[in-house]
Order: sequence, then structure tokens, then C-alpha cells
Amino acid sequence: MKTVSLPRGRQRLHTMPTSTGHEIRTDPSYDWDGRKRGQTPFTVLQHTISGAGNLRYENRTFRLQEGDTMLVLVPHNHRYWVEPGGRWEFFWISMNGEEALRIHRAILAVAGPVLRLQPHTIEHLADCSLRLMAGGAETPGRASAIAYEAAMALYDDVFGSHPVLSQEYRTMQHVIDHIVGNLERPLPVEELAKVAGLSRAHFSRMFAASEGMSPAAFVLQKRLQRAVSLLTRAVGLPVKEVAIMSGFEDPNYFAKVFRRVFGASPTEFRTTGMYASVDRGQQGER
Repeated sequence: MKTVSLPRGRQRLHTMPTSTGHEIRTDPSYDWDGRKRGQTPFTVLQHTISGAGNLRYENRTFRLQEGDTMLVLVPHNHRYWVEPGGRWEFFWISMNGEEALRIHRAILAVAGPVLRLQPHTIEHLADCSLRLMAGGAETPGRASAIAYEAAMALYDDVFGSHPVLSQEYRTMQHVIDHIVGNLERPLPVEELAKVAGLSRAHFSRMFAASEGMSPAAFVLQKRLQRAVSLLTRAVGLPVKEVAIMSGFEDPNYFAKVFRRVFGASPTEFRTTGMYASVDRGQQGER
């Protein structure tokens, strides 16, 4: 097992491994709840070598056996575990970064959380994991390159050379593009549902299933990401302007939400260099 330290500083990498390894688990204490692992998004790609494990994904239960590959997003409503007396052997790679999350969400939208991959893909993923453990994670660039290679191997297996995305995924991407392009103004759920061409209730359920959070939570996350970017890159921009440009009409509310998420006011965040901890993300989580 290896935990990968994310790069410090302002230059974030869009695909980055956070941990990888090979394990044999027989203890029922091996039990992960995707709703209780923090709010920093990351993914877990885990392939079953032998034995079996269990995955509860939203309202469905899967028995993960030899040859099955599990892909889950955190935070999300899922749980995976070993039952008493069970044995589960697997290797895994956990990743974060915008590109890794985008690719894995696309795969989840069309293929679900349990995949049957081609043998050569499994070997490729295992090789990526081994290279990360054997020194490939010594520098951020090398680690990122190997993680991106693994993400692309998975992408090619699921989509092939001519990917055909589901209508659901195309709809969600259209909504996400609308959100990102209009963060500075109000984005009520009713408007997003209209962009998707769905009723509010159906859109909310569909969006949560695709992105692992409600539309409102996703909008807030994107606004805070923009705020962090402005605070760290546009150092001369007043905090009040950062709030407005990020879609927060009330600077006091912006400061309150920002402190709740990052543990510091926007001004403290900018002056103390706390952005480094944000770039590091969630280390060692799996």
C-alpha cells in the first residue's frame, strides 16, 4: 500500500493518485461508508483478484467476485465491506482532480459502479498501481502521468475508440456547462431542470445519481472553487468582488460559508497560504 502526497502550491494537477495498493481483507472492520469520508471529491477504482466483497450502491446491492472491478465516487451514498468469515483480495487506485472525476463520472453514468473489464485492461491497471508503489509517485508529474494513464485505459475499455455517451450523461454535462458558465448569477434548481428539459423532482434525482450530490450542493462547490481560484490568483481583487464574481450576493454569507468549508475567512485563506492544503486535497483516503 502507498499513500501519495499531492503537490503543494497553486498549480493543481487535474488527475492525481491519492493512494494505491494490494490487500487481502478478512476482517469485517473493513467497512467504508461513502457518505462519511469528507467532502473533498475523489474516486476509488478497486479490482477483485479473488474472494468476494459487498457493495451497497444507493438502493442496489452487488456481490463483487473475482474479475469484478468497482468504481465509486466519494462523497456518495454507497458502502462496501467484507462480511464476517469472508475473504476479499484486491488492488486499488484512488484518484482526485477535475479530469479524473470527469472521466469516472462519465463511466459511472453509462456503465454503473461494477465493471467487467478486458484482461489486458486489468493488467494495465495493475501495472499502473505497481509502478506507483515502486517509485512512480516520487514526483507529482510522474504520479499524475501514471494516474492519467490508468484513467485512459479504463476509458478506452468502457467507451472504445468511438465513445457513445448515454442521453443521461449528455444531459447532465449540458447542465454542468450551464452552471460553470453562469456562476456569477442565481442558479435555482427550477432553471437547471428547465435546461435539462426535466421536471424538478426527476432532474434532482437524476443529477444526484450522476454527480453524487444535489444540484444546490454542486453549484455551491463550483462557486467555492471559483472563489479559491480568484483568491489565490487575483491577489489584488477585493474579497467583496471575489464574492460577487463567484455568485455570492452577500459578502457576509460568502465569508460564513467559506469559513465553514475551509476553516478560515477568505482574507485569512489568502494571506496565510492555506490554498496549499486545498490543493493537496484528501490524502490517503480509500
